[in-house]
Amino acid sequence: MDKDVLEVFVLSLPSKLGHEKVAMSTAASVAKLMGFSEDRIEDLKTAVAEACINSIEHGNRMDESLKVGIILSMTATTLEIRVCDQGSGLGAKTPPPDIDSKMGGEENPRGMGKFLIQALMDEVEWINSQPTGSCARLVIHLKKPDGE
Repeated sequence: MDKDVLEVFVLSLPSKLGHEKVAMSTAASVAKLMGFSEDRIEDLKTAVAEACINSIEHGNRMDESLKVGIILSMTATTLEIRVCDQGSGLGAKTPPPDIDSKMGGEENPRGMGKFLIQALMDEVEWINSQPTGSCARLVIHLKKPDGE
């Protein structure tokens, strides 16, 4: 374990939509303890929920017998969240969404998860760890107010 890591929280959730709220709430609680602003906590909740939904729907293909693992590791200034599934990986690279087409109804409004996660987090990485599944690694840095 990284010597800078102060605390680690581990969750194991069934692949059932709705259970992403448990991960979302846990991440928000940890971020609040660390001193993140409410705006950043909302960003984090959205990103964690999207990553969990992707793992449930695409990684584990809604198979409730498969688990989604969430590991939250905090340092003094960083919160890292790994959302891992037991699926076959991400496959082909996902193209960025065409927001105008989605807003205009020309494209399915779904398919924004990876885009949202990347927009909301400070660092994002998708890791294929076959044969055991894949992980989304989300990192958010605690930014101190100016003058501190």
